[in-house]
Amino acid sequence: MEQGTIDAGWLRLRPFTKADIGWVHQVSLDPDMRRFVQLPSPYRVEHAEFFVDVLATQGWVGGRRAEFLAEDTASGARLGRVGLGLGNGGQAGLGYWVDPSARGRGVATTAVEAVCRWAFRVLGLELIEWRAEVGNHASRRVAEKAGFRVEAVLRRRLVHRGQRVDAWVGSLLADEAQ
Repeated sequence: MEQGTIDAGWLRLRPFTKADIGWVHQVSLDPDMRRFVQLPSPYRVEHAEFFVDVLATQGWVGGRRAEFLAEDTASGARLGRVGLGLGNGGQAGLGYWVDPSARGRGVATTAVEAVCRWAFRVLGLELIEWRAEVGNHASRRVAEKAGFRVEAVLRRRLVHRGQRVDAWVGSLLADEAQ
């Protein structure tokens, strides 16, 4: 699958490069992100290298993932990440996070909406699923603003820091994308 760039007005979504490793490492040290995202602890530079080189870059090549770095179109500042884990049968799983300095500016919502529209149009997906640990209200707000319908609480569906936790699950269908 060929990597591409998505223009979302004030936000540009582009593939990750090696130059992004330091930024990924820094953002991944944020306590608020670590509270809900399953990350190695302690989080080291080699973990960020693995994310960029293997998950983000090779994931594209293998058609398993579509990972985008969200940056400010005017300044080029790195603001966040949105990615899709691509499954079989026209569906994908959605994940996203935002640099602490860029939170509260609509980065995640704008990025999620743009990537979902792109995925339905370009990849021909029929359904995108979102999951988050119950209590991650910021993630839920983004999903709902982007048009996802929260469908259920899945009991002990996620593993976080070695413990099973409940998860919210929601979905967006191709004809519902904003």
